[in-house]
Amino acid sequence: MNHIFLGRYHMARDKSKPKIKNRKITFSLNSSDAKEVILMGDFNNWSPKKHPMQRDENGIWKKAVMLPPGKYEYKFIVDGQWKEDPQNHLACPNDFGTCNNVLHLT
Repeated sequence: MNHIFLGRYHMARDKSKPKIKNRKITFSLNSSDAKEVILMGDFNNWSPKKHPMQRDENGIWKKAVMLPPGKYEYKFIVDGQWKEDPQNHLACPNDFGTCNNVLHLT
């Protein structure tokens, strides 16, 4: 009898578990004169190889990333120079004496 009870408990528990869904987030930066823009953040271990951005015909660089809920820090590298996101005023200090932008996904 205990075995059946535990089985029901586990089944009910599994059904009530909320599924964590990733969300498609599109980062963008208006920099028509840039030759290269890279999205860097703690979601990609600050790797310059993981999220190069693409420029559209209007000079806006974009990159879509699938992210689970959480708090993320990020910045752009524009032609080799770190740049904050001018569209996001939420920022926090980093270890280099500058700031990273912050994104909260719920």
